[in-house]
Amino acid sequence: MLSNILNIKHPIIMAPMFLVTNSKMMIEALNNGIAACIPALNFRTTQDLDNALDTIREKSLSTGLGVNLIANKSNFKLEEQLQICIKNKINFIITSLGNPKKIIQECKKNNIKVFCDVVDLKYALKVEELGADALIAVNKSAGGHAGKMSAEELIATLKSSCKIPVISAGGIGTSKQISHILNCGAIGVSIGSPFIACHEADISTEYKQACVDYSAEDIVMTTKISGTPCTVINTPYVKKVGTNQNIIEKLLSRNKKIKKWVKRFIFYYGMKTISKSAFSSTYKTVWCAGPSIQYTNKIMSVKDIIKTLTSNTN
Repeated sequence: MLSNILNIKHPIIMAPMFLVTNSKMMIEALNNGIAACIPALNFRTTQDLDNALDTIREKSLSTGLGVNLIANKSNFKLEEQLQICIKNKINFIITSLGNPKKIIQECKKNNIKVFCDVVDLKYALKVEELGADALIAVNKSAGGHAGKMSAEELIATLKSSCKIPVISAGGIGTSKQISHILNCGAIGVSIGSPFIACHEADISTEYKQACVDYSAEDIVMTTKISGTPCTVINTPYVKKVGTNQNIIEKLLSRNKKIKKWVKRFIFYYGMKTISKSAFSSTYKTVWCAGPSIQYTNKIMSVKDIIKTLTSNTN
């Protein structure tokens, strides 16, 4: 079980959420029996990341401290981020995108576990061969960049061919669902969206309230934000601009000579829009979330959210 691997009370990871996860949320999660992972991308500088990890270590009791690293070439700060993780003796790293080979090699030397995001068997087998300690099975109900398979199907597929443990990510918002996923063969779960509407998050009240007011039916997939499919709440603004790239955007994205720069521009502009929406009131409301906001009924503390998730998982 994940509880044994990370020496935590409950087999749950508070998933890394772009813009949302902060030090306060991490400390509360770690002090209430679950693991927690923060995106290195949420810090403007590597020094900010270093300072945050130091603070979290100082104020938390649990051993389940994790950092999410983007492993592809777009992350120019990867080497610095990795060294800071090693320096702060974190417990695990979750890798997203790209080849995690170097991350795994360095972490092996420093007794840091590496869990890799996967959406299919092909990539899962690759990271297992590289030495990953576990798979984060990102299913079609996940927030952000979701997979294409149901939780049950993906877990079964990975377990049939992989020898390393599987942690399920996506669509979970109740203790009953956690029990079901564990019975399917996962050793633990990674939960993100139910934590968006927490008191400790620094995002706008409007973003938090949206997670209360909207439901799973209001989550749509858009390619207009980062150039790749991403789940967002279907706000009036999203409905107005649409969820698919227009003809010109598609043509530019396919042009071999300029597509790299077009994708960078789309990503940059999309991230700016998401950032502004997350922290301030704006008519351009683009809020990232997954279907599991269905189970968010009010804005709560991280501690109380964990209580609702663990009522039957002891």
